[in-house]
Amino acid sequence: MEDHLPQSVRVERRPVSEHESRAANGPDWDRYADEYQATHGTFLGDAGFVWGPEGHTEDELGILGDVAGLDVLEVGSGAGQCSRWVRTHGGRGFGLDLSHRQLQHSLRLDAETGVAVPSVRGTATALPYAPGSFDVVFCSFGALQFVSDIDVAVGEVARVLRPGGRFAFSVTHPTRWMFPDDPGEAGLTATQSYWDRTPYVEVDDATGVVSYVEHHRTLGDWVRLLAAHDFRLVDLVEPEWPEHHDRVWGGWSRTRGLLTPGTAIFVAHLPG
Repeated sequence: MEDHLPQSVRVERRPVSEHESRAANGPDWDRYADEYQATHGTFLGDAGFVWGPEGHTEDELGILGDVAGLDVLEVGSGAGQCSRWVRTHGGRGFGLDLSHRQLQHSLRLDAETGVAVPSVRGTATALPYAPGSFDVVFCSFGALQFVSDIDVAVGEVARVLRPGGRFAFSVTHPTRWMFPDDPGEAGLTATQSYWDRTPYVEVDDATGVVSYVEHHRTLGDWVRLLAAHDFRLVDLVEPEWPEHHDRVWGGWSRTRGLLTPGTAIFVAHLPG
């Protein structure tokens, strides 16, 4: 479901373990980070907060609310753009990412903007923080889609949040998995079952090694995952395609976005 598929890779749909997912996606993002930041950096903003390819920002949607004075963790932080936005709005933003190269870009933007985001290399399934460390945990199209052991990851978020804490994340809208990852009209025809949760896998033809993995959950799966860890779902935002937005990003486009949602943003709270 990404926009960097090289010619030497074949696509499969098959079960993939957490170990295999992590071993594939960390190096993949290391390889892709330079191209990703060069292609999308201006759109994202050095200290910007974009929730998805539609371009809706946190300033516009207010998903996190007022972050001033709060401890905020971004899981799958990439170059730290969203966490840098948190810091410019008075919050204490921290980043975590699996990709070493993405974190190098975060250090570059720290220096260029003068807004430093303390960040660590780690995985969503083993957050290196003490229980009750944060008021908010969020994830903007990062980490969660690449995790096989998603129950463990959501449990880790619940562990590091304080009572009453907020968890918000955006993912590819689950209904999008019925359609080919094509921004044109071919991407408007459903070709597989919405309930087929078999992961999307890219395999290097030369070595046979899995090089990229993305996992699919239905809307109901996400609701049950949150409820199982005592989260209360307070909102599910399905951003509409903006009237004058013409950017194509992988399978996201105006052609598709005017007809079907491409992003789902879940907002949940722990009991106070």
